[in-house]
Amino acid sequence: MSITLTETAAKEIKRILDEQKFEEGTVLRVGVAGGGCSGFQYSLGFANDFNPAADAKTEQHGVTVVVDKKSDLYLDGTSVDFYEGLDKRGFTFNNPNAVKSCGCGSSFSA
Repeated sequence: MSITLTETAAKEIKRILDEQKFEEGTVLRVGVAGGGCSGFQYSLGFANDFNPAADAKTEQHGVTVVVDKKSDLYLDGTSVDFYEGLDKRGFTFNNPNAVKSCGCGSSFSA
């Protein structure tokens, strides 16, 4: 798998999992979907499904991360971080494959 989850992002994900009382075995699913102002948009969510034939799976900082193989092509080398500042708060994606991205930082073209 080509995604790297920072310790800061993992800490926030674990906080959300605990706070929202997700069931045991819930994983973080990272992917891309068509849309957004630049062509693709990032998707980040929680799931209980994992298909070894269609998904790549890794454990990072105590968080299980799953990426479908199609998305993995666009996310190769991507780092997912969590930013908390006075100006904004949320998950950020540093994707070396993004040729162009929009101002909101949630969509890109490759």
